[in-house]
Amino acid sequence: MPRRTTGKRANGEGTIARRSDGRWVAAVTLSDGTRRFAYGKTRDEVARKLRDMLHANDANVPIPGRRETVDSLMRSWLDVVKTRVRQRTWERYEQLTRVHVTPALGRVKLGDLTAQRLERFYADRLATGLSARTVRHLHVLLHAALRQAMRWDLVARNVADLAKAPRPEQKEMAVLTPDQVERFVAAARGDRLEALYIVAVTTGMRAGELLALRWADVDLDNAVAVVRRSVQRSKAGATGDRKTGLVMVEPKTKKSRRPVALSQGAVRSLRAHRAAQAAERLVAGDEWDDQDLVFPNRVGRPMEGGDLLNVWYRPLLKRAGLPRLRFHDLRHTAATLLLAAKVSPKVAQELLGHSTVAFTLDQYSHVIEGMQREAAGVMDALLGGGI
Repeated sequence: MPRRTTGKRANGEGTIARRSDGRWVAAVTLSDGTRRFAYGKTRDEVARKLRDMLHANDANVPIPGRRETVDSLMRSWLDVVKTRVRQRTWERYEQLTRVHVTPALGRVKLGDLTAQRLERFYADRLATGLSARTVRHLHVLLHAALRQAMRWDLVARNVADLAKAPRPEQKEMAVLTPDQVERFVAAARGDRLEALYIVAVTTGMRAGELLALRWADVDLDNAVAVVRRSVQRSKAGATGDRKTGLVMVEPKTKKSRRPVALSQGAVRSLRAHRAAQAAERLVAGDEWDDQDLVFPNRVGRPMEGGDLLNVWYRPLLKRAGLPRLRFHDLRHTAATLLLAAKVSPKVAQELLGHSTVAFTLDQYSHVIEGMQREAAGVMDALLGGGI
């Protein structure tokens, strides 16, 4: 064992020292009296690892030792990320770990985990009928946990970097044609949620964003609405409405928090909707729970996504004689119509709240290809076929 040099205190807790072999080591005494060590080639590297250990210790999160299994790593990692991700996202992580990772890989020592073993795990999951998309999610999950294991100095490298996960097939996008949009809007006339459908198909707002929209976020005089939150269901109902488990959450990305320009048709439908809602509130009387929501249930509270689909949206599609499309396909419809009308992809990206214009271009490449063919025709017309 190489001799270590004298260490330095980091914020009064833990030590960092340089070993005689040139490597650096960080050490920390945990609240239970045990010691944990982290090694690295530079002082900055081990200082970062020490901060991670101290943060976990302060949060009463168990820090894995050096003889860890995949199961113990996943449990520790889930504890760490619980405060960093949305509740719904964490619940999905926990479910994937409990149902798939732990039964198949839980007893495997981290030192024995290889890329080959991961790829065999992915193949086994596919063989059981799991979709390529879900197996891809398992790969992303394990990659994140193993990245944390590197920070904790439990593994020398992230073997998930070397493993190939299946690439999910790109689903063919379902959208309404302009004629179908007209039939959809016509069938929605007089519907309690007529304004919601018109806003959805003209702006591409997500269902959760529409159901979380408040009147304070809507400026009808200037024809703009601001997306500030989304509503989603959480299994841990204690974080929201104890009866429904519905919670208001911040948008997933900064780009999702955005102003959305409203068409004049959307403005007219929202004005009519506000008047109808005032009458609805009078009928509800003391039962009305005023949360300032634009599209609440019949007593003012957030509407269940299942009710939106089953009670309102799907019956509307049937009345209109349209195929059974997902509500999210209204978002795809809005984007496709905008791009087909030669609206700038950058403008479409900002309206939809995509993180980058590259994502918009990739998502709607089928429309962009048609625009490129038109552009080539324009060049022929301009140059008169002379080249």
